[in-house]
Amino acid sequence: MDSRQFHIRSWSVVALMGALLLTLGAFLYRTQVIRGAYYAALSRQKISNIEAVEAGRGDIVDTYGRALVTNRVSYQVTLDTSRMGDAENRNRILTELVQVCLDSGITWSDSLPITQSSPFEYTTDEVFTYRTTGSDGKMVLATTRLYRLASAMKWIQREEGKATDLPTAPELLTRMYNSFQLEGSNPEQMRAVAGVLYELYLRSKDINRTAYIFTKDVDMDFITRVKERGLAGVTIQPVSARQYNTDYAAHLLGRVGLMDADEWSRYKEIDLDGDGLGDYQMDDSIGKEGVEKVFESWLRGRAGTRSVELNDNGKVVSEEWIKAPEAGSSVCLTLDLDLQRAVEDSLAKRIPNLSGKNTEGAAAVVIDVTNGGVLASASYPTFHLATYSADYNENATNPLKPLYNRALLGTYAPGSTFKPVTGIAALEEGIITPSTRILDTGVYRYYSNDGPRCWIYNQSGGTHGQQTVAQAITNSCNIFFYDVGRQLGIERLREYAQLFGLGQKTGLELPESTGVMAGPEYTESMGGTWYPGNTLSVAIGQESSQFTPIQLANYVATLVNGGTHYRTHLLKQVRSADDTQVVYEYEPEVLGTLELKEKNLNAVKEGMLALTQEGSLARYFQDLDVKVGAKTGSAQVSATSSESNAVLVCFAPYDDPEIALALVAEKGGTGSELGAIAADIFRAYFSTRQTREQVTAENILVQ
Repeated sequence: MDSRQFHIRSWSVVALMGALLLTLGAFLYRTQVIRGAYYAALSRQKISNIEAVEAGRGDIVDTYGRALVTNRVSYQVTLDTSRMGDAENRNRILTELVQVCLDSGITWSDSLPITQSSPFEYTTDEVFTYRTTGSDGKMVLATTRLYRLASAMKWIQREEGKATDLPTAPELLTRMYNSFQLEGSNPEQMRAVAGVLYELYLRSKDINRTAYIFTKDVDMDFITRVKERGLAGVTIQPVSARQYNTDYAAHLLGRVGLMDADEWSRYKEIDLDGDGLGDYQMDDSIGKEGVEKVFESWLRGRAGTRSVELNDNGKVVSEEWIKAPEAGSSVCLTLDLDLQRAVEDSLAKRIPNLSGKNTEGAAAVVIDVTNGGVLASASYPTFHLATYSADYNENATNPLKPLYNRALLGTYAPGSTFKPVTGIAALEEGIITPSTRILDTGVYRYYSNDGPRCWIYNQSGGTHGQQTVAQAITNSCNIFFYDVGRQLGIERLREYAQLFGLGQKTGLELPESTGVMAGPEYTESMGGTWYPGNTLSVAIGQESSQFTPIQLANYVATLVNGGTHYRTHLLKQVRSADDTQVVYEYEPEVLGTLELKEKNLNAVKEGMLALTQEGSLARYFQDLDVKVGAKTGSAQVSATSSESNAVLVCFAPYDDPEIALALVAEKGGTGSELGAIAADIFRAYFSTRQTREQVTAENILVQ
C-alpha cells in the first residue's frame, strides 16, 4: 500500500470518528441541555395510577324548576401513608399537617375517645364495651372499635377472650406512641397525630370499612399552606358536595353520605350501565334517606377514570382521561316550594299556640286531587339538612323527635274525619238517601240503654234533632253515624275505607307506614274480642283505626275527585344533566275507582262546605277567594289519657277541587283548632296561582 492510499484511509477513519463524536455530542447536548429538565422529571416518574373520578350528582328541583338541591365544589384532604416513607418520615409529615390545621383553625376527623389536651382522659364511659340489643331482643355486651384495634395492636392484653389489662387514657396513649414510633415534646401535638394514625389503622385492620377523609370543605388559604410544604401522601382534591338551596322539605329531600359496610355489600353488585363492572366504590357517597335515596339511580352520575402519573415526591406529572365522568340526571318533583314554605311556616307559628297544653308534633300533607302528586308534606318540628351532622345529637335526643317524619310514618286515629267515608258508603249502598233523616236521641240504645252518646249530649245534655247526612257531617252527629254504621256492618265499612286507601300504603316512593283499618281480625290479633257494637266506634273514626296524614289527604282527594284513587307520588319528571331531553315522565297511576253517584257525593260535600261557611271553621275561611270543604276530628290519645289529637281534612275549591289537605296535631285538642293553619295554606296556594302559571310558562324544566 502506498503512502497516498494510507493517508486517504487514515483521514477517512478520522472523519468517520469525528462525525460519530459530533453526532453523540449533539445528542448529549440536546438530551442534557435542551431537554434536560424534561428528562430529569421523567427520570423521577415512578408511580402511575388509574383512579376513578367522581361525577356530579343530579340536581333536585321543585315542580316549577326551582332549585332545591344542587352541587358545589368542595376540597377534601385524604392520606396515603404508602407514599410517606418509613414511620419516622410518616410521623413528621402528619405532625406538619396537624400543625397547619391548628394554625388555620381547621378541624379534622378524629374519633379516638380521649381528650385532645392534657390531662388526658377518656371522653366516654363506654371506652371498650357497650350494651346493645342482640338479634333475639336481649341486651348483650359488645366491643367498641377501640377495643378491637387495641387487641389487634397488642395495646391491651387478653386472656381467654377477655381483656385483663384495660389501661387508663395516658397509659393507652403511651402504648400507642410506642407502637406508632411517635416521638415529640408537645403532648397535644402527639395526641393529635396519634388520633390520625388511629383512624388510619382502623381502616388498615378492616375494623372501619369507610374511607378516611382527613378533613373536608377546606379553604384556599389552607390548601396553599399545605402545598407549600410539599407533604408526600397528602392529597387535596376537589369533590362535589351537596348544596341545599332551601331550609324546607328536609324530611323529604334526605341527604347523602359515605357508604357503610352493609350498604357496600348491596351496592357493589350494582351495574347500571351494563358494562359488567360495578358502578360503586367502597368509599362512594350515596343517598341515605328521602329523595336522595329513592332516586339514587337517576341522581347518581357515572364516574370517569383517568391515568395519573406521579413523581417520587408525590406530585402529579401528567394526567390523561380514559373515560370522562357523566353527571347525574335532574329530578323534578311534584313539590311546590312556595307552598311547602307556607305549610312549614304556618306549623311553626301556630302549633305552639294551640289550646292543648301538651301539644307535641304535627304534620300536614297537600295532594293534587287530579293525579295524586304531593304538593307539600311537612312534619313539625323539623331540622336543617345543611347542618344535619352538627345537629344530630341534639335532634336525636329531642323528645319531640324532629328527625321523625310524622306526615308519612305517624299513624293517628282519624276521629270524625272518617265520617264522610261512613256517609258515602251508606249512600252508595242504598241504606240512606241524601234526604233521609235520623233522629239524634243523645244516647244510642240499639244494643244497650247505656249505649254510646253523641258529643253534644255529653257536653250539654242536648241533641242535634233530625239530621240528614249533610247536616250530620256538618254537626259531626255521632248518633247518625252510629246508626248507619251499624246498618252497613264492619265488612262494608272496611271495604269502602280500603277503596279510599285507608289502612294501606299510598304508593309514595318514600317509606311510609301502612296504618290500621279496624276490624275483627286486627282486634283478635291483639288479643282482644270483637263485638258487633265495636262497629259503632269504627263508624265515627275511633276503635283501633290508625291512618297516616298522607292517607287522610289522599282519601279526601279520592272522594272529591269523584272516586278515582291515585297512587301518591313525588316524582314528576327526570331530565338529562344538560337539560336537553326528558329521561322519564311520570304517568299518574290509578289504584282503583269508585263510581260515586253525583247526588251522593254532593250530599257529603255539602256537609263539608257548611262546616266552613257557617260551622266551627267559618271564622277562618271568610276572607278566602275560594270556598273550602272540610271535616274536623279529635281522637283520644289513649284510653288512660284525656288528651286528644286534633285532625282536619279539607279540599278546595269547592266547585272544582284542585287540592286536598290533611292536618294532624298531637295532643292538639279539637280539629277546629287547626283551621287557621288550613287557611294559611289555602291562601298561599290560591293567592300565588297567577305567579305559578307564569313560572310554568317560562321554565324549560316543565313540559
